[in-house]
Amino acid sequence: MKTLITAATIVAFAAPVAAEKINADVEDFYTTVVERTPYTKQVCQQVQVPIYGTVTRPGSGASGGDILGGMILGGLLGKGVTNKDNGAAAGAVLGGIIAADKAKKPKTETVITGYNYEKQCEDITEYRDVNKKVYDYSVITWTVNGITYQTAFTK
Repeated sequence: MKTLITAATIVAFAAPVAAEKINADVEDFYTTVVERTPYTKQVCQQVQVPIYGTVTRPGSGASGGDILGGMILGGLLGKGVTNKDNGAAAGAVLGGIIAADKAKKPKTETVITGYNYEKQCEDITEYRDVNKKVYDYSVITWTVNGITYQTAFTK
């Protein structure tokens, strides 16, 4: 549409002076734009990966004091319940067994026993900037009767 108006303007100015020579010049102007183009690249590295294993930790046995305390308590209870010395002896044996049984048992747990090296990769996105020259607008310049005119337009 602007081109049509520009052409009509030139014809309107040129019509009265058809005999005169008209010089016209069109100049195109460009601008630079930056285009960001994404691309993916793979980044790899060696990492340490733990190796897990099960180990048994020794428990601690009952101490002599624990067993003696259990025997004394068992003996007193056995004597009190049966009112006999045989009951006290049986209670003392049971008290000692129970105290020994309550000792800490061996315990298993999972621990890191070593490391392996493993290659691990991941994709990352980066951007590349590309400068491009693109058309912006044009200017037509013409002269009629010694007067110079200019009009900007886009193609």
